[in-house]
Amino acid sequence: MNLLFFLTPKCDVCVLHSDYTLRQAVEKLNSSGRSAIPVIDDEGHYCGTASEGDLLRAVLKEDSQKDWEHVRLMNIIRKDFNPPVSAFASIEDLLQRAMEQNFVPVVDDRGMFIGIVTRKAILRHFIGTLQKQN
Repeated sequence: MNLLFFLTPKCDVCVLHSDYTLRQAVEKLNSSGRSAIPVIDDEGHYCGTASEGDLLRAVLKEDSQKDWEHVRLMNIIRKDFNPPVSAFASIEDLLQRAMEQNFVPVVDDRGMFIGIVTRKAILRHFIGTLQKQN
């Protein structure tokens, strides 16, 4: 089975851009209803994931909301948080990563972000398979 079967394509994923300010990131995260969002650069490369916790820590460091305009998103996100998998990764690698993350970012061989695989999509598939067997 190919992991692309589970992929939510980039066009259907809420993303933050690496040049966003803290204010822009907080607004977009808040309006999305998500707890973490992938971050991409202008060319489409995956840069990392911004979580509510990352943004909250940055907000608490600032004296006022005016200061949020001067803090760059790329200075906030943790580079090692929510690492991506290759579009050619094995299902075993995907499942291992999905055990630890709510979604797994997927990149092509150039490091370009192509979408995410959610834990929900994986579980939906395997529950459907089990129901068919019964």
